[in-house]
Amino acid sequence: MNLANPASRSVARPPAAFFPVEEIFDILEPVMESGLKDRVVLVAGSSQGIGRATALRFAAEGAHLALCARNEEALQDLAEQIRQQFGVQVYSAKVDVADDAGVRRFVEETQQRFGHIDVCVTNAGGPPAKLFAETTMEEWDQAYRLNLRSIVSFAQAVLPHMQRQKWGRLVTITSLTVKQPAPNLVLSNSVRAGVLGLVRSLATQFGPYGITVNNVGPGYTATDRLKELAARHTQSSGASVDDYFAQIKKDIPLGRLAQPEEVADAIVWLGSERAAYVTGQTLLVDGGVYRGL
Repeated sequence: MNLANPASRSVARPPAAFFPVEEIFDILEPVMESGLKDRVVLVAGSSQGIGRATALRFAAEGAHLALCARNEEALQDLAEQIRQQFGVQVYSAKVDVADDAGVRRFVEETQQRFGHIDVCVTNAGGPPAKLFAETTMEEWDQAYRLNLRSIVSFAQAVLPHMQRQKWGRLVTITSLTVKQPAPNLVLSNSVRAGVLGLVRSLATQFGPYGITVNNVGPGYTATDRLKELAARHTQSSGASVDDYFAQIKKDIPLGRLAQPEEVADAIVWLGSERAAYVTGQTLLVDGGVYRGL
């Protein structure tokens, strides 16, 4: 299948109505081919949650992976699982994404091992859930380093490689709060909103090189992060964890939490050939929670 030249697949045929149904399916080629087989995909924060699910989804598409996280044991277990299950190459390294030098070293090691980097997915844990008056300047500095500066580090390191090959995908992961701030998540609301400005700016600057830059904003997702937020809520309100989740689900039009794999599917799509004309966007995977236009 020639993804670079769709016109080469065009064949003059009578309208489909002239064919028996079973022959129509013989004529049609798969339309959701991702073009990710043998691509090299870097996924940060991939030892658990959405990052882990994203790594598995890319591996299922035949992509080779470079994985980093702070939890080295969980990361190595995931890498071995992917090698055995999907037969792709995996490079993994313990990296704190708030460490600029560590991020740049990891990117260069990935480039040296594979010869190219095609997709970069930035990901980091969220800052603590607090009201503004409860925050400290140290927490503001750490939130900036973890949730905004780390993306700049990855972008500065990977984009020159993508420029040279005139193809690339940069996908950032933030939160629903970049569109609909939550009262007790002032650190996330503020710092992660800056990612949207960065994504728009990079999409404009690097589009001429065949590079797309997009953001995914997960809503309430069944991860350890949500458990932490639930614990924080119960401490401050006195409500039970069950009551907290019941209220969340009531506010979600689809009536349930997202699974990490559902967020990962959106990330993989943005990293694929199928999203080649989508850039500078924030895709919310929130079950309809965001009420804005």
